Amino acid sequence: MTTERGPIECWLTDMDGVLVHEEKALPGAAEFLERLVEKQRRFLVLTNNSIFTPRDLAARLARTGLHVPEESIWTSALATADFLSNQLPGGSAYVIGEAGMTTALHEVGYTLTDTDPDYVVLGETRTYSFEAITRAVRLIGRGARFIATNPDVTGPSPEGPLPATGSVAAMITRATGAEPYFVGKPNPMMFRSAMNRIEAHSESTIMVGDRMDTDVVAGIEAGLETVLVLSGSTAASDVARFPFRPSRILDSIADVIDLV
Repeated sequence: MTTERGPIECWLTDMDGVLVHEEKALPGAAEFLERLVEKQRRFLVLTNNSIFTPRDLAARLARTGLHVPEESIWTSALATADFLSNQLPGGSAYVIGEAGMTTALHEVGYTLTDTDPDYVVLGETRTYSFEAITRAVRLIGRGARFIATNPDVTGPSPEGPLPATGSVAAMITRATGAEPYFVGKPNPMMFRSAMNRIEAHSESTIMVGDRMDTDVVAGIEAGLETVLVLSGSTAASDVARFPFRPSRILDSIADVIDLV
């Protein structure tokens, strides 16, 4: 049975590889965002990056010439905080991460502690500390539940790939035997929490992403129409390897403007 789709009212779009690449706006990104505003579409810009707060990311985008209000940015840190506040309101967490993660947890009323926390929360950070990882291993061994913002094993940098959350999570898992629950993409939970934020419905929401293995598969599992743009991680020649298909494949965000 197929879901009857109405007209597209709401948009979710990935950030890196869709709107920006290496701190530069991609062609068509500014016009795409302007069209969303002009047509009064509800939208969120999504990122698995949990280092930065939405305010930080809005400023970073503004430096590239893209104007996105901070309330229109949804990060894996916000999705993780939303998930935890629903699971255990007013709980406690030991966090390996940066301001994006700690601020999000503070805002939902969580206490940050290294003494008997309910959860160990692993996010992205630019300075992983062996001491912090050791503490996380011991807290999980004592019963703290293990949450991670996303399973990405590497992140990009101008010099080449950097180890990311998924790599550190694997190290903690090997030391504890505990598998984390990953909240960010490709978990469709991140898209569902984003849709709740803007009161969107799956049958009238579209997801634009550059990765088959995160954006597109999570979009499909969340029941969304999906657009793969070829300006980021997934090349046209990669698509046939996957057992699922996006609704549309377009060269770049410039080609998405006419769909708004």
